[in-house]
Amino acid sequence: QVQLVESGGGLVQAGESLRLSCAASGRIFRINTMGWYRQAPGKQRELVAAITSGGSTNYADSVKGRFTISRDNAKNTVYLQMDSLKAEDTAVYYCKADGLRILGPRFDSWGQGTQVTVSS
Repeated sequence: QVQLVESGGGLVQAGESLRLSCAASGRIFRINTMGWYRQAPGKQRELVAAITSGGSTNYADSVKGRFTISRDNAKNTVYLQMDSLKAEDTAVYYCKADGLRILGPRFDSWGQGTQVTVSS
């Protein structure tokens, strides 16, 4: 079993910053892509940002220039630095990772989610 544990959510005012972290644990051989998704009330879950093992990144248009995704492969951890937060960034943020287990099948796992609330 591969587990993802997020941290760093909270309540901030518009214009402020937050940094989310997500650590993967378990019998992991390799993690390919790690990413952050979010789901606001009444809306579908959407991709915020993703990063490959080689460091290539992809961002939603709504967060480009404000959010930065990074990862520490040695720690199996992905980060999301969120700057200039807006009220519309309010959502539950989920971490996702896919890869290979040690002597086992591929995995595609989600974290439990962390709440980010931005007050205007």
